[in-house]
Amino acid sequence: MRATLIYGAGDVRVEDVPDAALREPTDALVRVLRACICGSDLWPYGSKPASEHGDRIGHEFIGVVEDVGAEVSGIATGDLVVAPFVWSDNTCDFCAEGLHTSCRHGGLWAADGVDGGQGEAVRVPQAEGTLVKLPVGEDDALLPSLLTLSDVFPTGHHCAVTAGVSPRTTVTVIGDGAVGLSAVLAANRLGAEQVILMGRHKDRTDLGREFGATDVVAERGQEGVERVRQLTGGDGTHTVLECVGLKPALETAYAVVRDGGVISRVGAPQYAEVPADFGTFMRNITLTGGVAPARAYIEELMPDVLEGTLQPGRVFDRTVGLQEIPDGYRAMAEREALKVMVRP
Repeated sequence: MRATLIYGAGDVRVEDVPDAALREPTDALVRVLRACICGSDLWPYGSKPASEHGDRIGHEFIGVVEDVGAEVSGIATGDLVVAPFVWSDNTCDFCAEGLHTSCRHGGLWAADGVDGGQGEAVRVPQAEGTLVKLPVGEDDALLPSLLTLSDVFPTGHHCAVTAGVSPRTTVTVIGDGAVGLSAVLAANRLGAEQVILMGRHKDRTDLGREFGATDVVAERGQEGVERVRQLTGGDGTHTVLECVGLKPALETAYAVVRDGGVISRVGAPQYAEVPADFGTFMRNITLTGGVAPARAYIEELMPDVLEGTLQPGRVFDRTVGLQEIPDGYRAMAEREALKVMVRP
């Protein structure tokens, strides 16, 4: 079958790989209908050392079940399913606590012999716990929005939930990428009274306004901080959703959060240290967030998508075929595309 491999920075290829096939009785075989490129995929795309052997990549997909192992129940051949970006058994103590990303028997796509999502088919370990059935057809217009349930929309939701967003809170979202826009949508869904989006790409911030942002701050650095302070009576917002992963974004978060407030970070961190000096201590700032347990949120978020109340799939602004995936990476890296969907 054909699948995507990354050989190094800027070097993504679509090649023949061994066919996906059942190995364990808890596996399922899924034919991929839709996949996508994640912002986190751009980190290795920008920095991975060159290698003679490519690594599989991709962790967001929707597909049709083609076969299941003998110990899989609740999932059958022909089912349309969405796969969260980490596979898990959905039964261990961590999963029971809603922390599927720490599953005792789970793991990552495209690692340790498991297929990546950017290919024609995927062997799904722990299929019964991982896959969630979708009550739509293979060509349903809702597929793009349902695809976001695999990662980007639950990630934005996780950011808002861990920050404690509610009708009584004000919010600053840092970053106008797909995760940042998803965080705006999530904050609005949770009833935030004010949602300030910090971003400088007008086409993206315009979508952010449609997703529920009440204000947009295009300025950066100290100028941006001062603008947020002006919009909040000088205090900053109760919560800040950091959706970038770079240290300047986190520093901005500390500068615009209200004393006693909460910063939640879900951008894959490209730094090792965070501000924790005495001045920060005196402000009673809470730092939270982390990788989103998407599996824990899918059933909660899906009804709003199925009803059309929310349209998170609008973050996809380009669709490519399997062979065009390398150009999809280039387009996202060069900010020509917000988020690329793949249709094998």
